[in-house]
Amino acid sequence: MSMWVTGANGFIGRHLVRELAAGGHAVHGVGHGALDPADARALGLQTWINGEVDAANLNALAAAHGLPSHVFHLAGGSSVGLSIERPFEDFSRTVASTARLLEWLRSFAPETRLIVVSSAAVYGADHAGPIPESAVLTPMSPYGHHKLMMEQLCQSYVQSFGIRCAVVRLFSVYGPNLRKQLLWDICSRLRNEQRTLNLGGTGAEIRDWTDVRDVVRLLAHVAEGTWKDDFDVINGGSGRGVSVAGIAEGLIGHWGSKTAVQFSGVGRPGDPTSLLADNARVLAMNFDWRIPLERGLADYVAWFKGQTRA
Repeated sequence: MSMWVTGANGFIGRHLVRELAAGGHAVHGVGHGALDPADARALGLQTWINGEVDAANLNALAAAHGLPSHVFHLAGGSSVGLSIERPFEDFSRTVASTARLLEWLRSFAPETRLIVVSSAAVYGADHAGPIPESAVLTPMSPYGHHKLMMEQLCQSYVQSFGIRCAVVRLFSVYGPNLRKQLLWDICSRLRNEQRTLNLGGTGAEIRDWTDVRDVVRLLAHVAEGTWKDDFDVINGGSGRGVSVAGIAEGLIGHWGSKTAVQFSGVGRPGDPTSLLADNARVLAMNFDWRIPLERGLADYVAWFKGQTRA
């Protein structure tokens, strides 16, 4: 099958391309970032267009390769902090790109299955335990609001124009090649042999940590499964919560360091105290999370040390 990935040059996108290509699919991508043709082929991309997710680039892919069976929409904002600093840019990257994609699908490829990657940030705060997909959505940041707008746009095109769409709300995704956020920050400081790690928040913040290699397996599983509804929302989480302090301690242990950790006690704007998935939907799909957190953290430390020595 021919599958397209928007944002294919991003952290999750690159892993997803490898997963789909390994499954025998023809994978084509569009998004931002220069990719040498040889690098694109090594990744598993048969075609890469460095540009906006817009009609011109989507038409170019269709003219060269025909219409896709599936489109994975990963293009969009990727940071709560950046969305607060530059909210209109985040809106354009997330909401406007989705609107352009949906309009193209409505006009040219209404039978294509659309898999949209959203975020647990749509849930907001005040969730003490596992959060079901039916929970009230109260995002706390421009990033979360824009992901919710993206979901609502998709639902409107499903209801009005017959598009078929599955939304997967991801939680705290980590893994090899992640060069930002908590794990990267902690490992960067451990590499610099800091005696004490001073981190924001309390350390008690709970997150649902999922290895990117499992996450892309889930996305492919959703795409290739039986679609009972034209619009569906699925939590892409494991249902297992671990504190930020626990992650820091795990990384320090795998690094082989005796560095101490201190927390400021001051939370970041737009940062809920708990984001944990109710994973009943994923369990019902007979999907298994294969990479336990301890192995994932060990793999991340090994990757980080390897790439910083290169």
